[in-house]
Amino acid sequence: MMEVTPVTLFGKIIHLEPLSEVHVPDLTVAGQDESIWRYMLYGTIKTESQMRAWVQEILSRQDKGTDLPFAIISLDTGRAVGATRYMEIRPKDRGLEIGGTWIQVDYQRTPINTESKYLLLKHAFETLECIRVQFKTDLRNERSQRAIERLGAIKEGVFRKHMITPEGFIRDSVFYSIVDSDWIVLKARLEAILGI
Repeated sequence: MMEVTPVTLFGKIIHLEPLSEVHVPDLTVAGQDESIWRYMLYGTIKTESQMRAWVQEILSRQDKGTDLPFAIISLDTGRAVGATRYMEIRPKDRGLEIGGTWIQVDYQRTPINTESKYLLLKHAFETLECIRVQFKTDLRNERSQRAIERLGAIKEGVFRKHMITPEGFIRDSVFYSIVDSDWIVLKARLEAILGI
């Protein structure tokens, strides 16, 4: 059975470190653009107290064993520029989801998201020995769908009327997966993209 515990994952331009309240000030700055929260299930987070409450909520999920959150640290600045996490952790089935990812607008459309996904996938398949990693996104969020597809994930389908957002919108979710037999080819592809 896989054992998912806090760990720091090191990349070339970022590292992913276990999320904690020490990241709240940086994340408050990083999350100021409302477009970040448009398709997220948290509502808009603007103030430090809202960010602290969000971090505490996500850490409570870690305590329950369902999530393992990370702060995305830019090696250029040493500051947290976003967050991501393992979620829907299913040790018995050797599976989990990568999601809840958000990145400061200034760092979007850079290699940061790709490297963070690479680090999470590598750890999932090579250390945790997952057999399945899934992703899901709001059907309206075409940018997120393209980003997941660029990773090489396989689109599995749409869950209609899957969730109700904080604003009351009834959301359809698109599901994707990468399985262990996909990883060798996808790893080489991502390493070529990232110049590793």
